[in-house]
Amino acid sequence: MPKITYIDQDGAARTVEAEIGSTVMETAVQNDIPGILATCGGSCSCATCHVYVDEDWIDRLKPPEIEESDMLDTAHDLKENSRLSCQIAVTEELDGLIVTTPPRQI
Repeated sequence: MPKITYIDQDGAARTVEAEIGSTVMETAVQNDIPGILATCGGSCSCATCHVYVDEDWIDRLKPPEIEESDMLDTAHDLKENSRLSCQIAVTEELDGLIVTTPPRQI
C-alpha cells in the first residue's frame, strides 16, 4: 500500500498507508488527520480538504480539473502548490506523497 505523509502547521508529520483507488482526503479522514475537515465528503464543493502538495510531488499529479480550480479560488491561504485532497486519487505511483495542511480551512 502506498504511504502518504501529512504534515500539520506545527511541523508534526504522520505517515499512513493509503488504499489504492481512495483519495488523499479519504485517507486523511480514515486516519483522523487533523486539519482536513472534508465537510462536503469529497464532492469538490467546499475546499475544506485543501492541502499543499510538496514541491517534489506537484508535477507527478494530474493537473486540476476546472471544477477543482474554481473551488480552490474559495480556499484560504492559497499557494501555487494548493490542491483539494478529495481530487487526488491514490495510486502506487504516489507512494511517498507529502502534503501539508494549511493554517485554516474555513
